[in-house]
Amino acid sequence: MIGDAIAGWIGNRIDRRDGEGGTLGALAGVLTWKATRRVLPTAIALGAVAYGIHKLQQRRNAPA
Repeated sequence: MIGDAIAGWIGNRIDRRDGEGGTLGALAGVLTWKATRRVLPTAIALGAVAYGIHKLQQRRNAPA
């Protein structure tokens, strides 16, 4: 909840730089924050799995 408010405030400030309203920027900031909260942990988990597979393949192909 606090993260949504902070993201909305930051988006509002960025959108006000052009001299017009900041509602669209606030909405974009909140939506970006919500998407990042879901996508980032998934990307980290997939990256860890890919790294683990890579290391297992290296170990299997290593000369004895």
